[in-house]
Amino acid sequence: MKSILIKDTTREERIRIVHQALWGDCGTECEFCSGCDNRGGGRTDQIYQPYIDGLKEIREINEAFRNPVVRG
Repeated sequence: MKSILIKDTTREERIRIVHQALWGDCGTECEFCSGCDNRGGGRTDQIYQPYIDGLKEIREINEAFRNPVVRG
């Protein structure tokens, strides 16, 4: 498996990684979906935008949502 770290991926690859992970989970695209937002986390595609933009690793984003004290 190829690394998904920011340093090892392009923006386009990170977009593909996020979309494959999200759509693989429920089988639909995020547009017009509020399923994840109903759980209080916000739209999932927006949650992972910092990863796509190369600002935060997926691990950091996931940890912040597992431990609400770390959010922000």
